[in-house]
Amino acid sequence: MRASQRARGEDVALVDSLLSADERRRSSGVRFDELRAEQKALGKLIPKATGDEKAELLKKAGTLAADVKAADAERDAAAAETQELLGRLSNLVHPDVPVGGEEDFVTLETHGTARDFGAEGFEPKDHLELGQLLGAIDVERGAKVSGSRFYFLTGVGALLELALVNAAIAQATAAGFTPMLTPALVRPQSMAGTGFLGQAAQDVYHLEKDDLYLVGTSEVALAAYHMDEIINADRLPLRYAGFSPCFRREAGSHGKDTRGIFRVHQFDKVEMFSYVTPEESQEEHRRLLEWEKQWLTSLELPFRVIDVASGDLGSSASRKYDCEAWIPTQGKYRELTSTSDCTEYQSRRLQIRVREGKQVRPLATLNGTLCAVPRTIVALLENHQQADGSVRIPEVLRPYLGGRELLEPVSK
Repeated sequence: MRASQRARGEDVALVDSLLSADERRRSSGVRFDELRAEQKALGKLIPKATGDEKAELLKKAGTLAADVKAADAERDAAAAETQELLGRLSNLVHPDVPVGGEEDFVTLETHGTARDFGAEGFEPKDHLELGQLLGAIDVERGAKVSGSRFYFLTGVGALLELALVNAAIAQATAAGFTPMLTPALVRPQSMAGTGFLGQAAQDVYHLEKDDLYLVGTSEVALAAYHMDEIINADRLPLRYAGFSPCFRREAGSHGKDTRGIFRVHQFDKVEMFSYVTPEESQEEHRRLLEWEKQWLTSLELPFRVIDVASGDLGSSASRKYDCEAWIPTQGKYRELTSTSDCTEYQSRRLQIRVREGKQVRPLATLNGTLCAVPRTIVALLENHQQADGSVRIPEVLRPYLGGRELLEPVSK
């Protein structure tokens, strides 16, 4: 655990503080049990005693009662401190994860080839310019209505979102996922249990009056769906595909991706979520990655797969793979999907267990983005644009757009 904290760039001393608190919890528990046993034994002697002996025993009983009360309070305080420190620890990093920060990832695969727009004789437009030409994106009115990093999808932009969502849900359903429409507001225990009230808390919207949180991903609701439940092993794997709005304050991203809809405060997303036995989690992680690759390939996007470095995992992930699509006007790959193996981290915090015969133990949870809509629209518009400002529609989306093969400009 110390090595894992060090690899994440997080507080190593937290491990020792936790061990110390747990030792106090154990020793105070033993002390409480000893005093309670002594108190019970004394309680049996008092009725049999008389005179001075009884008075002395009663005096001792009063002192012992105060000691028991103090030991009980000490035990409770140590237990609460132990739980608080345990809640601050991130998941154990998988030993194969590359160590380092955001730029220390390892590229595992590259798929497709970036277009050479120069060879085609035109300069590519960015997604916002294309979206405005198509009558698909309106960020000016989004800012007027709600502030910066909000937007409207209009006309074919709205239709494109619906097509993406329907196609993503169709793929997930064909792969055996149960489609889910999930709540966007959750209780604190749901948000904390999935690991989003630690280092990620700055990006979470909190409704103080109701003590509810707006989710940044349907992962939260899907993880808490089986909170406080025991699931029979013959029901595993359980796989859900959740569709929900997502809300992120983007508190740490001032000045980054301010143009267009790549980094916004509200967006829709289709998320895959799996419950499996701990022994199956690594294989399930690879399956989730394959479904993400299948999706991006069907959209005819050039992309790469990276093994995310330890310092960029997020508190709940033991290992994470990102699929990054090529964005022509930025000249680089940008994250479109991500899949994380959270091992037993979330299930322990949410009290979700699996029953195998007479044994009951925590299970493993995993999540994987299938389609984060705005970023996918960014990649589609830029990679499939034509010289006249029109955008070619990948075949997988055409049935959901009335057979349309092109999105065409509505203004110059």
